[in-house]
Amino acid sequence: MNAASIVVDEKRLWDDLMALAQFGAREDGGVCRHALSPEDIAARAWLIEKARERGYGVVADDAANLFITRPGRDGALPPVLAGSHMDSQPAGGKFDGAYGVLAAFEALRALDDAGIETERPVTAVAWTNEEGGRFHVPCTGSRAFVTGKVPEPGQIGEDGIALADALRATLDAAPDVERIAPGFPIHAYVEPHIEQGPILESEGLPIGVVTGIQGVRWFNVTVTGEPGHAGTVPQAIRRDALQAALRAIQSLNGLMEDFDDIVRFTVGHVSVVPNSPNTIPSSVTFSIDFRHPARDVLDARAARVADLIAEAVKPCAAEVALTTSMQPVAFPDAVTGAITKAAGAAGLKHCALASGAFHDAAHIAAVCPSGMIFIPCRGGLSHHPDEWAEPADCAAGARVLANALVQLAT
Repeated sequence: MNAASIVVDEKRLWDDLMALAQFGAREDGGVCRHALSPEDIAARAWLIEKARERGYGVVADDAANLFITRPGRDGALPPVLAGSHMDSQPAGGKFDGAYGVLAAFEALRALDDAGIETERPVTAVAWTNEEGGRFHVPCTGSRAFVTGKVPEPGQIGEDGIALADALRATLDAAPDVERIAPGFPIHAYVEPHIEQGPILESEGLPIGVVTGIQGVRWFNVTVTGEPGHAGTVPQAIRRDALQAALRAIQSLNGLMEDFDDIVRFTVGHVSVVPNSPNTIPSSVTFSIDFRHPARDVLDARAARVADLIAEAVKPCAAEVALTTSMQPVAFPDAVTGAITKAAGAAGLKHCALASGAFHDAAHIAAVCPSGMIFIPCRGGLSHHPDEWAEPADCAAGARVLANALVQLAT
């Protein structure tokens, strides 16, 4: 274990997590800190002040991504980045995203306290609007960083405020922070995060070395039948859209069967028209969320969805629309190896696992070697006020991060 890992301060990190949770605190113990909201602006000001107390450089780009940099011996070299996001779900918890930002900030302080000088700069980052709760363009900041383009100004938030106006208000709230254009060279990126799943906790492991992020295919399906009186139309001649949709979903369950339990298949939204107790449903719309870490599996099963549904709903008809397609992301050995080595050096049990949720790392992986560190969360619960991570696990993840950053930046 290197010196930076040893001096990671569990109490300091935990105090920061609890302090950040006050910005947008809910009465139920959760957090509502929408991207670019007054609560988010206040949280950013708090973090900027703490960074300046340490003498770190602070800049923000036009997408309001916030970068806090500890210099290296050669300032001309591309930095190593670590971090996540500070925005939350409307009824979110204290750790999703926030942990990654503050673990990265704690790693910078640990490098200071250990007197370690890295060849490359090391930068903690807070990406803008990963959750997409207020503005329905998730990962706004990391996407802008990769493309060099801030999202279209026509994006309107849930509260009626334009994204462009919210970005301007957020940046104007810190006029003394240098502004840069989105995107600059990065040597590597590491994102610490709570797992948001049950595997680490169930196996008693404090660290997950994330191998990649699952790909996804989302579909909207509309099944069209024929309305009729529930008491008069014989079963044999009905075109019941709900019964047809149920047959389609059952067929999809068969398509998505997986002995290894790697496939993730969910029908999470169903809408019935006219939704009346004594009327045969005339149309049903339902969603499909299909995820897998292997592109060939995604492509092969997704290609069968439309034909399978069309056959299952007869004599009704169906329209199947692909709404989202994201390819799987595999993290390279250069980063996963550094994380694995760091966990081993710290004497921390760990396992390799894929992320089932989206993260900013999926986008940053397009421009530099990237990886993620998972820590357990209680019951695998996330996006909920009861989301919880133990202080010791938070510190363990920061120790692994600090060690990995020294490897990558030296």
